[in-house]
Amino acid sequence: MTVQDVRSFNRFYTNVIGALDYGRRLYAPYTLTESRVLYELAHAPRTDAADLRAQLHLDAGYLTRILNKFEEDGLVERGPSETDPRRRRVTLTASGREVAALLDERARQSVGAMLDTVRAEDRPRLADAMRTVRTILGDGRASRPEDVLLREPAPGDLGWIVQRNAALYAAEYGFDADYEGLVARIVADYGEDHDPHLERTWIAELDGRPVGCVMCVRDDAPGAARLRLLLVEPDARGLGIGDRLVGALVAFAREAGYREVVLWTNDILAAARRIYQRHGFVLVAEKPHRSFGRDLTGQDWRLDLHATPG
Repeated sequence: MTVQDVRSFNRFYTNVIGALDYGRRLYAPYTLTESRVLYELAHAPRTDAADLRAQLHLDAGYLTRILNKFEEDGLVERGPSETDPRRRRVTLTASGREVAALLDERARQSVGAMLDTVRAEDRPRLADAMRTVRTILGDGRASRPEDVLLREPAPGDLGWIVQRNAALYAAEYGFDADYEGLVARIVADYGEDHDPHLERTWIAELDGRPVGCVMCVRDDAPGAARLRLLLVEPDARGLGIGDRLVGALVAFAREAGYREVVLWTNDILAAARRIYQRHGFVLVAEKPHRSFGRDLTGQDWRLDLHATPG
């Protein structure tokens, strides 16, 4: 392979995805770089400017000009970081989220139209080829937290949630098929009828594959959201994915106007409980029960969204 081979492929692929064709209004009125910054902000509830610069390998002055433009357009707000006052936290406003969602939808439609031209029997080969390129050019480096993207579910992802929950909980905790039935009902109810303004599902994606998920649904109690089906694949743990998923859900619930987030779990799920505690959830009740072929202790946790963070 030569340099010319790589450059030729780059020109081919940028033409295929329309990266340079602003006449299609794929990114308009923003550039590809500006759209990527919006995408990263939309998929990370709390982002520092320094993190953005490192993730996207952007010049500090260039990123500052982009953020200044976004602030003038009412798309972002900046303030001191909650963890380091020397850093600047950047968050999308409601208008910024609308713009990011519009650009994301345009990109989805564009890629969907491209995939419509690919025969079904050729799609697995295409996916394998893309993974091969990422693996080889990644030089075997370990995955990093910034490699993980949080996105909305694509076709097939809801089925993945059911399958992976059933398989992982059977392998790690010995749950029987009753648990799979419970997960299937939760996911089916969400898929058939959910309000996108009040309910949402996040998929964590790493190297083109789903590695985690969480769902936010309305609870029976007025003003309460319920966190359900938090999961992170074993080979993707240690990258802070669970924290990011729960953080995204809490930010969404607060923005949607909920007064609290509640969840039910079992005491054997120690890693998940530590995540909930870090985000301010408090244990309010627990009770022994026999479910999923195991003797368990069920726990109810609650997060008051109106409480002042301690």
